[in-house]
Amino acid sequence: MTAARRWEGLLFVAPFLLVYSVVLIFPLLRGVWLSMHRVDLFGAGDFIGLANYARLFGDAIFQRSLINTFLVTLMIVPVLTVIALAVALALNRAGPVAAFIRGVYFSSAVLSVTIVTLIWRFVLAPDAGLLAEIWTGVGWEPLAFLSDVHLVLPALALTTIWWSVGFPMLLFLAGLQQIPQDMYEAAALDGANRWTTFWRITLPSLKRTLILVVMLQTAAQLQMFGQSQLLTAGGPSGASRTAVLFLFESAFGRWELGYASAAAEVLFLIILAVTITQYWATGQMRVGGRGRAG
Repeated sequence: MTAARRWEGLLFVAPFLLVYSVVLIFPLLRGVWLSMHRVDLFGAGDFIGLANYARLFGDAIFQRSLINTFLVTLMIVPVLTVIALAVALALNRAGPVAAFIRGVYFSSAVLSVTIVTLIWRFVLAPDAGLLAEIWTGVGWEPLAFLSDVHLVLPALALTTIWWSVGFPMLLFLAGLQQIPQDMYEAAALDGANRWTTFWRITLPSLKRTLILVVMLQTAAQLQMFGQSQLLTAGGPSGASRTAVLFLFESAFGRWELGYASAAAEVLFLIILAVTITQYWATGQMRVGGRGRAG
């Protein structure tokens, strides 16, 4: 490759590299720098080394926010994955009715988090909400989903599942439409029922899509912010405060930018570690599967 060709290639990728550096690399490095300073919104700050990180590991509120984040992620990701796969299987057919229903399921995904939380505030309200009316209609006492420490995280999970089901459903639909129909026809000739076909053909063929959905949703839910901030403001008693809400409160509530940046870096490392672990675990599953097949 000549020098001129190399320079042409660099010029083609230069705009992307510039935008990538400005939008992602610089904020990441700036966040690391801020995390080592005691700084507010109006000053340059003082270098304090790892003191913000040491303070974080002794902060019970931050630790509680991490626990809440992991709990709500565990509530959301498995259920969301199963529901999205079930809906995709049910709607994996041609025709205007199926297309319309797919559009209905996906419609919630285009709503902003503000609209979603307003809708679910009316649904979950204990006095005149939709669920309260249903509970009252069958003679039960309405539940205070957003003010009960034991129910607030399931309420956030329910809201997020309703909001997020559209995108993974489309991913599963795309995966289903890539499966050759010859495999189903051969299974039908062998007398396989639907359950056997699902376990032996459909699910193995969707393995990569399933891994992608789980990894994307895990990373997304570990960054939950809007639902917690708008529905409950982290209450009651911090029971729904997520890690991102904690760093938002630290930065813009108490003006501790350095401390909030340290929390952001810790969360980034957690998400990175979880993603790498998931990728490694799925790689081991594939290797193990090939070994058993051999």
